[in-house]
Amino acid sequence: MAPSSLSDTLSSPEVQAFASGFPVLVLHLTVTFGLLGVGAVVYALLTPWKEITLIRQGNSAASVAFGGVVLGLAIPLAVSMSVSTSSRDILLWGVATLVLQLLAFRIVDLVLTGLPQRIQEGEISAAVLLVSAKLATALILAAALTG
Repeated sequence: MAPSSLSDTLSSPEVQAFASGFPVLVLHLTVTFGLLGVGAVVYALLTPWKEITLIRQGNSAASVAFGGVVLGLAIPLAVSMSVSTSSRDILLWGVATLVLQLLAFRIVDLVLTGLPQRIQEGEISAAVLLVSAKLATALILAAALTG
């Protein structure tokens, strides 16, 4: 490749757009994944049962339930990131969606009484119902973000 060709390539609008946009992408991903991690930890601390301990003990129902929680938190965060224009915007809307989602998850846990005990006992059907309710809540919240 000739030096002038390399110079032309490096100064092309596409390469310049990548050079300026890639750090922003990494920042937005870092903020969003950080929020997801915080949300998952907060949820684990708020639940009446300890999913991580149950998962380590081989409880498949707890694994399904916690996997659904992570997906349920990620959906509105992904939409929040897609409609935001800055990392501050992602942080503000991300925190708002996490608070609303955690509140909604808690309400689902209370409405669907008896499910936590059934999940502790390893009942997959209870975990699937709980995950379905939480994913439905996540999708509705995500849609609300788009107006």
